Amino acid sequence: MPIRNLKKIFQPESVAVIGASNRISSVGRTVLRNLIDDGFAGEIYLVNPKHKMIDEIPCFAKVADLPKPPDLAIICTPAATVPDLARQCGEVGVKGLVILSAGFRETGRDGEMLEAELAAQAKQFPGMRIIGPNCLGILAPHASLNASFATDMPAKGSVAFLSQSGALCSSVLDWALQEKIGFSCFVSVGNMLDVGIADLIDYLAMDQWTESIILYVESITEARQFMSAARAFTKSKPIIVYKAGRFAESAKAAASHTGALAGVDAVYQAAFTRAGMVRVFEIDHLFDCAELLARHASPKVSRLAIVTNAGGPGVIATDALLERHGSLANLSDTTLAQLDKQLPNAWSHGNPVDVLGDATPARIGKAVKVVLSDKQADGLLVILSPQAMTDPTGVAQAVIEATQQSTKPVLTVWMGGQKVRKGIELFNHAGIPTYSSPEQAVRAFLYLVAYARNRQLLTETPREMPVEFPLNRAKLRAVFDTILSEGQDILTENTSKALLEAYEIPVAQTYVARNADDAVEYAMRVGYPVVLKVFSPQITHKTDVGGVELNLAGEQDVRAAFEHVVANAKRHRPDADVQGVTVQRMVSAPNGRELIVGAKRDPVFGVVLLVGAGGVTAELYQDTALELPPLNERLARRMLESLRSWPLLSGYRGGAAVNVDRLIEVLIRLSYLVADYPEIKELDVNPLLVTPDAVTALDARIVLDHEAILHPARPYSHLAIRPYPEEFIRQAKLKDGTTILLRPIKPEDEPLWHALLASCSPESIRFRFRYMFKKTTHEMAARFCFNDYDREMAIVAETEIDDKRHLIGVGRLVADADHSKAEYAILIGDDWQGLGLGSLLTDYCLEVCQRWGVTEVTAETDPTNHRMLDIFRKRSFTLDATSCPDSVLVAKHL
Repeated sequence: MPIRNLKKIFQPESVAVIGASNRISSVGRTVLRNLIDDGFAGEIYLVNPKHKMIDEIPCFAKVADLPKPPDLAIICTPAATVPDLARQCGEVGVKGLVILSAGFRETGRDGEMLEAELAAQAKQFPGMRIIGPNCLGILAPHASLNASFATDMPAKGSVAFLSQSGALCSSVLDWALQEKIGFSCFVSVGNMLDVGIADLIDYLAMDQWTESIILYVESITEARQFMSAARAFTKSKPIIVYKAGRFAESAKAAASHTGALAGVDAVYQAAFTRAGMVRVFEIDHLFDCAELLARHASPKVSRLAIVTNAGGPGVIATDALLERHGSLANLSDTTLAQLDKQLPNAWSHGNPVDVLGDATPARIGKAVKVVLSDKQADGLLVILSPQAMTDPTGVAQAVIEATQQSTKPVLTVWMGGQKVRKGIELFNHAGIPTYSSPEQAVRAFLYLVAYARNRQLLTETPREMPVEFPLNRAKLRAVFDTILSEGQDILTENTSKALLEAYEIPVAQTYVARNADDAVEYAMRVGYPVVLKVFSPQITHKTDVGGVELNLAGEQDVRAAFEHVVANAKRHRPDADVQGVTVQRMVSAPNGRELIVGAKRDPVFGVVLLVGAGGVTAELYQDTALELPPLNERLARRMLESLRSWPLLSGYRGGAAVNVDRLIEVLIRLSYLVADYPEIKELDVNPLLVTPDAVTALDARIVLDHEAILHPARPYSHLAIRPYPEEFIRQAKLKDGTTILLRPIKPEDEPLWHALLASCSPESIRFRFRYMFKKTTHEMAARFCFNDYDREMAIVAETEIDDKRHLIGVGRLVADADHSKAEYAILIGDDWQGLGLGSLLTDYCLEVCQRWGVTEVTAETDPTNHRMLDIFRKRSFTLDATSCPDSVLVAKHL
């Protein structure tokens, strides 16, 4: 229940303070004074058996004595009393609790038991939501609600701050008051017994005051919900995250190359990027971002223009920008001509625009206005260095006036101390972010650029690739279950390769030789030259024990190599069960590259995929990229392009490029494999040989977890992102006998989606979207083709015409965060109306809702859309034509 009753916490009409007190500096006293002093307009009730009245407000002995159940109760009493108080609140119907009390699991075993008791009491009242325990509380400036023991209320603003550290909240509040930064809400989440970060992100996505989120996290729980909520939010608004504990140790030992390479922090970084979030690595960067987001959260930024009255700071800013791979705006000829007319001849005649040290406020104001109007400039940085003839306050006022009509982000740097203080105060009052150094301002700007880039990645249309799986998954599952029953923790190279082959990942044929004679026989079978590798379940890094012999050209070489490999392995690893060697043909590829690809199950985010430079130096070079499955063509390509060795793969300095498309296909197939088998704990293919013609797995190793928890009711629970729901693919027929395929939409469908809408009449478009538009855009398509299958689903109807696939209709469902209600909309191509497609899609979407557990489906249609109205009537929807004059609202309880 992600957002159910959270409004009772953040917008209550009545609040009870349990543990209210007269004692100065007590938590109960501080909370009461905060509610009163910060102007909470609702009713305030007090609960404390030791008092009859506090500050002229009646005080009740117990929760049951209150005149009516409050929306929100704030518990300020010792930890031992909290479970019973939570029960009392639940019994009278309180829907929101903020528990400030400390002394729970953060204190050790006794605290864990107390928190378990609190959870058991709260579980009796499923509609009651809890923030905390062990938290600073919440502040909602727009509701004048200070339900915390913080000393001050921040100004009203548009940035939400969510933190797992109460102490950091206090620091940020103090800084915000100084800088006059406003917040939409401020939440110390505490131990997150009930309400977690994902719940709050979902709630804030619908909050009218919140335009961005600043997030301080120490650990993530419920990664699936977190990723879903964050991806939904960042489609339109930014999230800036600081992750503490970057260097926490991962597993003590890694059984595969992949396990050694995929560290904990790297997985968090991959998850944050995939969710469209921007990560900062220092706390003061968090403040920089907070200020910029509070002032101007625009995602359309990349090129920076600089206006300065001193050349040195302009150069410093340029260096900082280029060092961090930012882009300097290339000012247009028109802009340069305008600046020539308004500035002295000695100005810099380019970007940075140096208006010279004697610049007056008027000169700088004019330059700022001209540069901001240039379409090549996405953002502006104004730097002032106080000189003898400079008026810092007057220049600040001129900049404020010059930027009032612009929607582009403007940042300022007023360098110095007391002389520039009044100018900085003017910027703070005007809502223009100001920084103490050019580097600090550039860094903040580039975080906005990073958000824009990550947001673009969320909706990049992947290329359709012919990755099909004509395999019997049920049969493979039975084979895999047999492998599991054998109890092996690490699969042999042969078994590992067999599983890869089942997913059509090419492998080098391998034979297991138990003795030298067998090795010779297999060498003759595969053809010389050959490779021998030690065969032992316990030995992961074969070269480390002298367990690999290459380029063996004849029988004597093979016999000698067999004895050598086995002897080396037994000497280096006397604990290992050395069962012989594997024999495979030596693959010689002068234009080939060795990569490592693999997967690891992270304890937080589930399975994570890896690709990087491979071979024996994989751990040495650490040239790797991580991504969360499922993969598509764009995500796989981005992984490869992010590698330092990417130029070598794509044809560096005239070299032959490898078969990138085939490599991408292998990565996608690997993504399917680990999605289908949650028991796979670690998997690596090292090396994966990639040549201009082919991709071949030369070695493979799979580590199993026999105790993996499977959730039949929650498919793919081992993944942080729900993969494409193939279970919703089915065939159907229209009234005229046309065979169609009903299936969930996918990002690759964007071209077909555009074609469908292009085939529709203006009337059909108006019926579906309730407004008219001239043509579809990528931004529109991204909204409808890029689905989080945990919370939205578009079922398309596909058919083939002249051997080409066409979409002829689409029914779309969007569920709320609680998955209790879903909105439905439908579009049928004009040429396919009247053939029963609308009924087919509607019935199928209702079936999807039932499988989701949705209890109510709503829709809106035009009063003249008689076909859809008839479909709704036949399915017992209630119709309301009175609420809106030009719409009919329909609803159905399931």
